[in-house]
Amino acid sequence: MWLFLQLSNRNSLNREGESEVLEEVMTTGVLNPSHYPARRAATVVQHYLNTRYGSPYRWIFLSTVHSGSTEDVADMGRKYQLELTMQEMISNVSGQCSAELFFPGGEGQSAPQVQASCEGLHQSNTTAQEEAFYQQHRASNNLVSGNNIPDSYGHMEPSMKPFWQLGGVASSFIMLRESNESTLYNMAQVANFTQLETEKDQLRFNYHVLLHEMISQEIIHWKLLVTWSPEQGVQVLQTELQPKCHHCEAPPNTTN
Repeated sequence: MWLFLQLSNRNSLNREGESEVLEEVMTTGVLNPSHYPARRAATVVQHYLNTRYGSPYRWIFLSTVHSGSTEDVADMGRKYQLELTMQEMISNVSGQCSAELFFPGGEGQSAPQVQASCEGLHQSNTTAQEEAFYQQHRASNNLVSGNNIPDSYGHMEPSMKPFWQLGGVASSFIMLRESNESTLYNMAQVANFTQLETEKDQLRFNYHVLLHEMISQEIIHWKLLVTWSPEQGVQVLQTELQPKCHHCEAPPNTTN
């Protein structure tokens, strides 16, 4: 799966390679599509698309960066132009996307600004799966919970996959907000989740997720209050950063 392949590939960077990568961020003009600055910016676009279109059955990932360029915008920050292929993981439907990404400069953390348009990406029809999942859990007397998804061997029960995917989409809200020109985030694991009582026709969940920041190699813990329905989509109502875990490691590879 692309997510964990990227985790493994990034683990192979040595200190010298990291320095070269960070220096490359400062370049302007045409970008090498296979190098860090282009792919890091493209991953931010991935998170943006998930916040717009994600669901328990729609999880979007970066497939290919075709071209990119960047330029300084006075003293305001840096702008990226990207041509991409994105892929929806569950259906394997892919689409061509054009994106503009702006990283604000100056002191303090400010979320990147993203605009993206895609062709073909939304051809996958997940309506029936989403509606069945929603109806199953909307009025259930048995509230679902789970932990360590995937487990220490990289496996998960099939019944847990929609909750893993929902956790990944919800994590994109955090990763989009926290991204800058020196970060590269992916979700590593759902440490645990608990379904709450349905409220205003929204399925509600508490999630504890592990995010892997691949440049620093930190595993960062966040707690999220997540709601979802087919009508309203995924919403992250509350977020709470947890204390750093200096000995935590990313879980092993998993497959769909």
